[in-house]
Amino acid sequence: MKIYMDYNATTPVDPRVAERAIPYLKKDSFGNPSSFHYYGRMAREAVVQAREQVGRCLNADPGDITFTGSGSEGDNHAIKGAFVANRNKGNHIITTEVEHPAVLGTCRWLEEAAGARVTYLPVDEHGRLYPEQVAEAITERTVLVSVMMANNESGVIYPIRDIAAVCHEKGVLMHTDAVQGLGKIPVDVQDLDVDILSFAGHKIYAPKGIGGQYIHPRCTINNLLHGGHQEGGRRAGTENVLGVVALGKACQIIHDNLEHEQVEVAALRDKLESGLMGAIPYLSRNGDPERRVCNTTNLVFEYIEGEALLLSLDMAGVAISSGSACSTGSDAPSHVLTAMGLPPEKARASLRFSIGRFTSENEVDHVLSILPPIVERLRSMSPIYPGK
Repeated sequence: MKIYMDYNATTPVDPRVAERAIPYLKKDSFGNPSSFHYYGRMAREAVVQAREQVGRCLNADPGDITFTGSGSEGDNHAIKGAFVANRNKGNHIITTEVEHPAVLGTCRWLEEAAGARVTYLPVDEHGRLYPEQVAEAITERTVLVSVMMANNESGVIYPIRDIAAVCHEKGVLMHTDAVQGLGKIPVDVQDLDVDILSFAGHKIYAPKGIGGQYIHPRCTINNLLHGGHQEGGRRAGTENVLGVVALGKACQIIHDNLEHEQVEVAALRDKLESGLMGAIPYLSRNGDPERRVCNTTNLVFEYIEGEALLLSLDMAGVAISSGSACSTGSDAPSHVLTAMGLPPEKARASLRFSIGRFTSENEVDHVLSILPPIVERLRSMSPIYPGK
């Protein structure tokens, strides 16, 4: 039995999404959307429809949607583009210590290559960030604030609407990485009033290699990719029609089913979490238990090396994660958990369970049956485990 509980790393492609996209692999639907002949028109109509579906999902004007190659590209475009476009105003960027590597890496590159000054705001022990922290950090030289909508490791949701209000009161652009928010919580750009919002298809049951951005018309931002006039002149390169069509369908499904899906997924997450915490001693939760996305729980299995538990679960057919998939291969403990104040030994003993649309109750029950004995076996090897 194979069980997948790593939806925050990537999601399976929804069969409805695949069914919509597959025709664009075939010989009659392969056209370039920029071509004026029949084949180009067919492709262009598909892109237009997908843009409308994404816009409806985000409550955005379709003309304010730009298709990208990934969430990371969207983050790079937002941060580099806003920094360059507004460098006459200043060189200061504000972000947080717990952002995805796509944001942190971009900010660090700008520090080294372009003289940016970046403030990395801390979070509290529950992973929470407060709008007042942003307000206090803004200076006359601040050109952009970038705060993620929801954390990929802890699941904590950030007060984006309130942070955007602070930014606009002070004349500063606001970007949010919504990769872990879209599909898990309502995302309404009119309500949030952000300037730029990035998202990724493979986190919402579309294929990898497609993403998108909402860019408010008031926003001054330079292009990341230069060349042709695709995407309203915002992103050069022939559109990935297959991916765009898939992303549009994925967003339509979210628009039609989010509320119901949130309830179902949250119930399974809570059953998994409460069952594990009731059966396994020395187990605690990382992150705010209230303000978090519906599918994620991050747990500390004390007196165990998390990597050993992860590998044991993999051998038992259960796929989970010790943190961000983009950080795999690093020996350092999670930067998110250490920013929340966890000591290295607890950060290394933490695992993230992220479930989703196709997780079943039987799968949750199976994990609840096999995980406690695996934990007990691994702890029995620890010389410091107090239960010995």
